[in-house]
Amino acid sequence: MEQRVRVLIDCNDEKGLVYKISKVFYDRDLNIENNREFVDKEKGKFFMRTVVTGDFDSQELNQELQKAVPNNAQIKVITPRVKKIVILATKESHALGDILIRHEAGELDAQIEAVIANHDILEPLVRRFDIPFFHVSAEGMSREEHEEQMISLIDEQLFDYIVLAKYMRILTPKFVANYPQQIVNIHHSFLPAFIGANPYKQAHQRGVKIIGATAHFVTDDLDEGPIIAQDVIPVNHRLDWKDMQRAGRDVEKIVLSRALNLVLNDRVFVHGNKTIIF
Repeated sequence: MEQRVRVLIDCNDEKGLVYKISKVFYDRDLNIENNREFVDKEKGKFFMRTVVTGDFDSQELNQELQKAVPNNAQIKVITPRVKKIVILATKESHALGDILIRHEAGELDAQIEAVIANHDILEPLVRRFDIPFFHVSAEGMSREEHEEQMISLIDEQLFDYIVLAKYMRILTPKFVANYPQQIVNIHHSFLPAFIGANPYKQAHQRGVKIIGATAHFVTDDLDEGPIIAQDVIPVNHRLDWKDMQRAGRDVEKIVLSRALNLVLNDRVFVHGNKTIIF
């Protein structure tokens, strides 16, 4: 039966890999619709993302590709589908609202399973879009106790990724370990500069000429996970830190949307603490 898949290959580099992989597709009478590859010469690593169509069995294709590439290869044969996400939020509405609008307009290639927040302020906004909203207050609880409740609720959902839409709580290593390379965060700064709280005040005090935003995968190192997308805008001395914050929020929405599009369409390879983007 005719089908279309995305083939992702991550392996040690060696001579003739593109030929060997393409020959597998050719021998199976598959059509290559799109192909991108990259070699990290310092690490000796090869990355390839190919979209192919034809009549084939995905498991058999994976097995044939495994024979054609080095033994350590990580190969994924992915049938495109609408992925599912869970959104975590706190009080700020701009990032969450932008995702909800894109979802409603059919511009977000994902299904929002639920929005979970540690405050109930955003519930009316979420309910307007007919999305399930859950309030898990952290009041009177330790961080670990609160996260246990969050994990329990999150694990009731069927999802591919967790999106932190200005979820203003630092996650513990235990929480992060539960969802490796599944948590996408938007940070209100052009990382690695001005990490932590109040980056706009830090930027204003330093007299910066650009501000930006960074979307990244979450790791145990605060705001230092593999970067997926970034952008900046110019600012000047006429703006106070609140003006910068308003301008920065617009950048945050755009960067988070761009990062989600890349992740949801299987265009991101994580390579150490970096990413390869196709």
